[in-house]
Amino acid sequence: MTSKEIINKLPYAYPFLFVDEITAVDDNSIEGHYTFDKNLPFYQGHFKERPITPGVILTETMAQIGLVAMGIYILRNDKLIDDAIQIAMTSSYVDFYLPVLPSEKVVIKSQKEYFRFNKLKCKVEMYNKDNGLVSRGEISGFIKVKK
Repeated sequence: MTSKEIINKLPYAYPFLFVDEITAVDDNSIEGHYTFDKNLPFYQGHFKERPITPGVILTETMAQIGLVAMGIYILRNDKLIDDAIQIAMTSSYVDFYLPVLPSEKVVIKSQKEYFRFNKLKCKVEMYNKDNGLVSRGEISGFIKVKK
């Protein structure tokens, strides 16, 4: 399954799709990146004088690449994969270390902890262009093909 195929199966669209490319994926890990467009609407009000990317958006970016895209890859052999994917995030614990500014590119790296009974749990990290650790945490959710 290619990066483009995984991204096309994601249930998101602009301005809420935070995946530009999946650069590596296997059954236990995934890596991808996203560059935050300086014109995204949340920058207008999230610190008027010096906008930064909200933590909830950083968490969502980590979840889209590190959990949902990985789940799509894991389910790639399901005969119904072309049907709608059902997703529900069940928990997240994320620590933040560095801000992400408008126009900044981030890289997400995720390692699967487990996938059973349609529940996927991953350790996810986000890095900036200088390889600085932006955030890290654990994200869990249910992901399955709607039957």
